[in-house]
Amino acid sequence: MENQKKATLTYDGNTWELPVYEATVGQSVVDISNLYNDAGIFTYDPGFKSTASCESKITYVDGEKGLLLYRGYPIEQLAKQSDFIETCYLLLHGTLPMEEEKDTFAHSIKIHSMVHEQVSCFYRGFRRDAHPMAVVCGIVGAMSAFYHDSIDNSDPEQCIAASTRMIAKIPTIAAMAYKYSIGQPFMYPRNELNYASNFLQMCFSVPSEDYKVNPLLSRAMDRVLILHADHEQNASTSTVRLAGSSDTNPFACVAAGIACLWGPAHGGANEASLNMLREIATIDRIPEYIARAKDKNDPFRLMGFGHRIYKNYDPRAKIMQETCHEVLQELGIKNDPTLSVAMELEKIALTDDYFISKKLYPNIDFYSGITLRALGFPTAMFTVIFAVARTVGWLAQWREMIADPSQKIGRPRQLYTGSPQRGYVSIKKR
Repeated sequence: MENQKKATLTYDGNTWELPVYEATVGQSVVDISNLYNDAGIFTYDPGFKSTASCESKITYVDGEKGLLLYRGYPIEQLAKQSDFIETCYLLLHGTLPMEEEKDTFAHSIKIHSMVHEQVSCFYRGFRRDAHPMAVVCGIVGAMSAFYHDSIDNSDPEQCIAASTRMIAKIPTIAAMAYKYSIGQPFMYPRNELNYASNFLQMCFSVPSEDYKVNPLLSRAMDRVLILHADHEQNASTSTVRLAGSSDTNPFACVAAGIACLWGPAHGGANEASLNMLREIATIDRIPEYIARAKDKNDPFRLMGFGHRIYKNYDPRAKIMQETCHEVLQELGIKNDPTLSVAMELEKIALTDDYFISKKLYPNIDFYSGITLRALGFPTAMFTVIFAVARTVGWLAQWREMIADPSQKIGRPRQLYTGSPQRGYVSIKKR
C-alpha cells in the first residue's frame, strides 16, 4: 500500500496524523489501526459502511458507476466471453489461464467432484422438508471430518487441495440436498460434462432414463455462477474472513459463509423477490403494491430493487435479464405471468420519479429468481445455487487473507451503553 498523504485527527485538544493509503481504483483509506493506542478512542461505524477491513486484489465494485471487476476484468466481458471454470481460475490465481493451465485446472475439479460415500448417510439425518440451505451448511461443515489432509492452513499445498475439493464438491453436495428433498436417488457426477452441465444433470437426471443437457440452459447456468462468484467484502465474504482469521479450517469458513448467505437480505433475496412477484400475481395489482412500497408506514418492501452498494443499474442485472429471456424463449415460456409482472415493475422503476430519486434500480435478484425457476429449481434452492457460485469467491478471499502478514484475528470494538459497574444484590434483597 502506498502511503503518500496524511489525515489529521483532532480530539480533546490533541492532534494526530493518520496515514492515507491510495487504492488502485476507488476510494483511498485512512489507517486507524493504531488509533486506540495513540488516542485512546475507537471509531463507530455500524454495518462497517465506511470501514475497509482488509487490503484485497480480488474484486472491485463501484456502486456509483455500476461497475464490477473480477481481478480487473469487467463482469460483462467474463459473463459473455468466459466460462465459470476459467473465472474460478482467475479469482484464485489472479490471471486468466493459458489453455493448458485451464485444462489442468478443469481436470483437477472433475476428479474431485465425488463426495465420500459416507456423506450420503448424513442427509438421512435431516427431515425431508428441511430447507436445503440448512442441509448444505451442515454437510459442508462436516467436510473437515473427511479430508484431514487439507485443513492445515500453514501448508500451501493443503490450501490448494482444500480449495480444489470444495469447488469440485459443492455442486454435488447441493444437488444431493435437492434430490433428498424430493425423494429421488442421488446422481453421481459425470466427468465428461462441464461444471454447469454436470450440476444440472445431478439435479434433474434419474437412473431410469437418459438425460441430455440443453447447451443453452447449461450456458445460462454457467452465467448465473459467474455473476454470483464474488462481490467484494459483502456480509458472507466478511464472515468467511472473520472465521478464517482465527485460523480455522477452510471447510468451516465456507460453512460460516453459507450460514450468513442464507439471510433474505443477502443471498436469500432472489427467493424473496420471486415470492413477491408471485404474491402480486397480475399486472393490474402492481399499482397497489407500488403504493404500499411508497408508504412509509407500510412494512412492505419491493424485493429485487436497489442495492446497498449499487447506486446505479446493477451491471449483473442486465446480463441476467438477457439470460432470463433466452431461457424462457428456449423453453417456450412466452406468456409467463410472473415475468409479465417483473417486466412491468421494471418499466415503472425506470420511469417513476420515486424510484429514480431513490435510485431503486432492478438488481440481479430480480431476474435470477425467474431464470432459476424456469430451469426447474424450486425457490428453496435459489440461495443454495448462490452458495455454489460464491464458494470460489470465499476461497479466493480466504487464501488471500491467510497469506497477508498484516491480518490479525478479527475483534471489532463496541460503543457500550449498558449499566456501569454495580454490585450484586442477593435475590431476597432485590
